[in-house]
Amino acid sequence: MRLPDDVRDRIRDLLWERATELGWSNLPDIERSRHYEQWTRETMIGGTLAHYMDPRKVRVYIKDSLLKPYERARMSSTEQDILAVLDIDPTLGVVERYIKPHGTCFIDDRMIAWGKSRDWKLILMAMYERTALNPGTSSHGIALLESGNTADDSSRLLVRRAATRLGIARVEWID
Repeated sequence: MRLPDDVRDRIRDLLWERATELGWSNLPDIERSRHYEQWTRETMIGGTLAHYMDPRKVRVYIKDSLLKPYERARMSSTEQDILAVLDIDPTLGVVERYIKPHGTCFIDDRMIAWGKSRDWKLILMAMYERTALNPGTSSHGIALLESGNTADDSSRLLVRRAATRLGIARVEWID
């Protein structure tokens, strides 16, 4: 049986509201896991979903189909802040947009990427790979939304040194 759109939307809206209240983007994985389990058992969420799918798949559905889009939407909504911290004119033409991790290639061949600081290695390597696969582009910079993983100076120095070795011109944090 197919999950009706109105049921999906109602549950998604409820979960997104709760995620915002919990500060979902900054929760450690163990806390998130606890909430997934709680929501899976909750009649209004997991119970409803179990009417339309195998109950063993409810937790994965909540995580992958309802909360990953929440994270992507929140990350995309920070784009103006990212452009500002990396000194990019928001009216500059865009050639390509990326997700996983988020990024943009602009008409002037500069590339940027951004994401949570806990994913800094992934973001740096994605930037390196994207510029390597697109000759003529430059790794203008990355912006990291601090998630508690690179808050201290020694961690930030490590990230900056890695970025320099990979040819990434700038690394900025949004605390």
